[in-house]
Amino acid sequence: MADLVVSLSDFKAKASQMLERIRQERRPIVLTQNGSATAVVQDYEAFHRTQNALVMLKLLVEGEANVKERKLTSQGEVFSSLRKELKKQSG
Repeated sequence: MADLVVSLSDFKAKASQMLERIRQERRPIVLTQNGSATAVVQDYEAFHRTQNALVMLKLLVEGEANVKERKLTSQGEVFSSLRKELKKQSG
């Protein structure tokens, strides 16, 4: 599915309609200024899904690097550490 490309001036003139279109179609709009892409407007929920996916990918990459470097912690140690931290926070 190709991105919808709109000039900033057209977007400003029809902002309410454009935002409704974004919500309905679940597609971002690329805004241009002087013929060059300068910004992307997307649905708020889509933005958060993208951000969450990026965080998960970052964690996976860090985890793989830790495994390669043999920086491993047993499951028992992790949960023990978490329990201690939770006890500190709860009182």
